Amino acid sequence: MDTKLKILDIAMNLNRVGNWAADDYAGKKQRIQTFLSNTSAYIKDIDESTIPLSFDDTFRQFKSEYIKLEKSGYNGPKDPLAWAESMMTWGNILTHRSKLFI
Repeated sequence: MDTKLKILDIAMNLNRVGNWAADDYAGKKQRIQTFLSNTSAYIKDIDESTIPLSFDDTFRQFKSEYIKLEKSGYNGPKDPLAWAESMMTWGNILTHRSKLFI
């Protein structure tokens, strides 16, 4: 699978997780944690040498933020709606910025 498709899979997972958390974090916690684990594996699987320079800063910033979001997702976010919004925002950013792949 090429890098752009992996980025889009990550973005889709972030949006799914965000939607589930916004609907009912406590009730969907197990599913959310499964998808967080899968998303982390996808991130680790990306060969960063295939990321275009125009996307590199976005990806680095995302990875830095994702570490915090993931930890909060496993522990139970203090504000599930704000956490959900952050997940969906990153999903949208990655989707939009993936257009920088040629």
